[in-house]
Amino acid sequence: MARMKVLLVEDVPSLGLAGEVHTVASGYARNYLIPRREVILATKGALKQAAEIRQTAMRKRAQERSNADAQANILSGQQLLFAVRAGDNDRLYGSITSSDIAERLAESVNFEVDRRRLLLDASIRDLGLYDVTIRLIPEVEATFSVAVVREGETWADAEQRERERDIAAQAEIEAKAAAELQDDAADAE
Repeated sequence: MARMKVLLVEDVPSLGLAGEVHTVASGYARNYLIPRREVILATKGALKQAAEIRQTAMRKRAQERSNADAQANILSGQQLLFAVRAGDNDRLYGSITSSDIAERLAESVNFEVDRRRLLLDASIRDLGLYDVTIRLIPEVEATFSVAVVREGETWADAEQRERERDIAAQAEIEAKAAAELQDDAADAE
């Protein structure tokens, strides 16, 4: 398999940072990297530009980092309220997806929010309070709260529901511990 040396012009997540020289498969370079203008061939002339490319990329990364930090400060502590229809067992008729959250968040903060950056394991299908994390860039994340309530309810109702769930869960844990103690005492006799 033929390989070729290329100079990265942009940061390529799976390959390296701008200004670095890498040896890659020629097909990968010709068919993917070069058409996307992420690399150029590592010729003598191009290698002379490597330091300048590296400096430009460092400035660009610093700017992206400061923008991401500013956005993270805005996003942290946001509270989104979703009023939806739900059954008696607190199950939603439908779900709240990452697209729904991103759309509502974008309206709230007045800048674009990419749904793919939300770290949400699965769609929300139950009433309650949820902490959602968004990864703006690999080293910058922000966490905000999402409350899913029945139509006509408020944030306070969601907090009350969570307190009741916590009390019920604690009571269940205590009941299990008491049952285990009784079993142990019965076994000891």
